[in-house]
Amino acid sequence: MVGSIIPSSRILIEKMLGRVDWENTKVFVEYGPGVGTFTRPILEKLGADARLVTIDTNADFTRYLKESIDDPRLIAVTGSAADVENILEDRGLPKADFVLSGLPFSTLPPGVGDAIAKATSEVIRPGGAFLVYQFSPKVRDFIAPHFDKIDRGFEWINVPPATLFWAWKKNGEALD
Repeated sequence: MVGSIIPSSRILIEKMLGRVDWENTKVFVEYGPGVGTFTRPILEKLGADARLVTIDTNADFTRYLKESIDDPRLIAVTGSAADVENILEDRGLPKADFVLSGLPFSTLPPGVGDAIAKATSEVIRPGGAFLVYQFSPKVRDFIAPHFDKIDRGFEWINVPPATLFWAWKKNGEALD
């Protein structure tokens, strides 16, 4: 259900979000927000007219975010990241500028990681990116077929240390 029982470090959060073009971000999506470790810093940076859609399979986490964060820009949804296209469409939102995920791709049931990567590539606008932090570099196998360019980083100041990926969508076409 979770990639780590220890929340991500502030340094990891800043590094992961450091490449986001906040001025031009209108729709930001976060997969597996849990208790909001990334959610709150995203809202701090997000413009007043933007939206943050969080998607979690755990209704308790969704309820916690709704009850603990009083911000009209937050849309907390219980559901699967593989359904991101429908989730945005059902709420009248355009394609996402950025999608963030800390989901443990290497331990998801067979086919789920592939489905999430494909759906994510189709919901991100040209010039946007899929931001992924993992404790295993295997996630690259899931995202590489769907994105034009992937930058990789690493953050030691986190428990456990994390591999970071910024998968960019240049031309707006899914690369299947």
